[in-house]
Amino acid sequence: MASNCRHVVITGPPGVGKTTFVQKVVQGLQNANLPFYGFVTQEIRQGGRRSGFDIVTLDGNSAILSRVRPESSGRRECRVGQYVVDVPSFESLALPVLNKVSNGHVLILDEIGKMEMFSQKFVSGVRQVMGQSFSTVLATIPIPKGRPIPLVEEIRNRKDILLITLSRENRDDPNLEAKIIDCLSESLQKK
Repeated sequence: MASNCRHVVITGPPGVGKTTFVQKVVQGLQNANLPFYGFVTQEIRQGGRRSGFDIVTLDGNSAILSRVRPESSGRRECRVGQYVVDVPSFESLALPVLNKVSNGHVLILDEIGKMEMFSQKFVSGVRQVMGQSFSTVLATIPIPKGRPIPLVEEIRNRKDILLITLSRENRDDPNLEAKIIDCLSESLQKK
């Protein structure tokens, strides 16, 4: 295991199963009695079609992240493609999670991507958390595509992360899950 592994960052194409994989790792953390908290991003479907995303904390609270909306009516909206991001709703759950960072816990951040970048408070909070010597983070980020997202590129280029590219070939590999749990456990033990 790389001794500089403090955070684990998972990337991969949309739909590869990053959130499902993170949920498996969270189960592994629970089985290993390693404390954690944080959130995952959950796809919302209506009538068989994706209608948006919610943020769901690992203790069961949820809030709207985004919803499909027709083209803008002229008022200023935070949009990613067809989705309008509900920044106040997102911040109502994400910011308390970031503010709760504590020594000896793994912070789960699924996902740090374009929608989340509309919250400058979230961007600042992620930078602060990842820079704290006592923090241990498991996060997901998108693969590079189009215009770079500054925070995502900062995270991708950190020297203290284990960066894993998830694929259909490796997402069910129990050795990969074990490697991640070992890295996170080792990071917690250094604190």
